Amino acid sequence: MSKITLEFDGMEEAVEARNALDGSKWKAVVLDLDQKLRATTKYGSPIISEGSEASEVEMDIADKLRETIREIVQSYSLNLD
Repeated sequence: MSKITLEFDGMEEAVEARNALDGSKWKAVVLDLDQKLRATTKYGSPIISEGSEASEVEMDIADKLRETIREIVQSYSLNLD
C-alpha cells in the first residue's frame, strides 16, 4: 500500500493543512449539489421548496448549473465520478 506524507510548518500553514485534509469532504459537497440538481432535471424535484414540482425554468437553470459545475471541476483537472 502506498503512503503519502504531507508536511506543514507552523500555525501559519494551518489553513493549507485543513484544506488538504478536507479534500474528500469538498468532493462530497459538490457531488451532493450535483445530485440535487440532477433530481431537478431528471425528476422535476424542486431545488428549494419541498412538495411541489420544479418549473421548466428551474429545470433549465439546474441543467445549466450542472454543466457549469462539471466545466469548473474539469478546468481544475478533477473528476467527480
